[in-house]
Amino acid sequence: MTYFGFLIRFLGIPIVILGIVTWLDYRRGKPIPANFRAWPVWAGILLHVVVAVVYTTPWDNYLVATGVWYYDPKLVTGIVLGWVPIEEYTFFVVQTFMAGLWIVFLMRRLPVDPDPPPLQRHWRIIPVVLLGIIWAGSAVLLVSGWPPGTYLGLTLVWALPPIMLQFGFGGDILRRYGRLVLLSIVSLTLYLSLADFLAIGSGTWEINPARSLHWLVGGVLPFEEIVFFLVTNTLVTLGLVLVLAQESHQRFHQIAQWIKSRGRAQAGEKA
Repeated sequence: MTYFGFLIRFLGIPIVILGIVTWLDYRRGKPIPANFRAWPVWAGILLHVVVAVVYTTPWDNYLVATGVWYYDPKLVTGIVLGWVPIEEYTFFVVQTFMAGLWIVFLMRRLPVDPDPPPLQRHWRIIPVVLLGIIWAGSAVLLVSGWPPGTYLGLTLVWALPPIMLQFGFGGDILRRYGRLVLLSIVSLTLYLSLADFLAIGSGTWEINPARSLHWLVGGVLPFEEIVFFLVTNTLVTLGLVLVLAQESHQRFHQIAQWIKSRGRAQAGEKA
């Protein structure tokens, strides 16, 4: 299976289906809940596509350059930017786009809680502390130079800082929409892990066993690949929910007003 063949089968077809469903929802007047209309959906998805490409490109190039994963040259077009084939950049885009459409699909169908839980500060603190501990352990794993820990360490050190930022800003908002967040992350991770299982089984790409723990699900799929899809789908889900949620924009404006007031106070003290 060629890399583009993988993209068409496992991401292109779902995007077409979700795109048709989204269009039909729009024609039928099936709205996105009012609490997710702070930004246009298309703008939120496009923003995450851009961020995904910019943030993932140097990390993924490093993985290929250092031999953490590699691909069969016969199964790609041969167009390479840096160390990574053009198909991989396409994957950044279409994975994010598919995830965005799926999240919006769920938003339209999950029931809206008429009495949502209150926003509690500890949901912004505890996840950051726990993820910070995991990040520190991952950094130690990398610094130790233990080869089998390379892929897992690089993945967690790269992905956890923005996830901690998302929780630090709006962990309580994400908790309020926990059903949507959890269902989106779990379903996307399971689907893409299964697709990855089939791609690795067909030789489209390979993970270097010397640079991974070599814990294989079904004798094929490395554990680190599941972690990769877990963290990338978490990044997109948390990010899109926060961008679209009304509560996030209210909080952002509150923070902006606080910064302005602090600036005026400091200017007055200097005067």
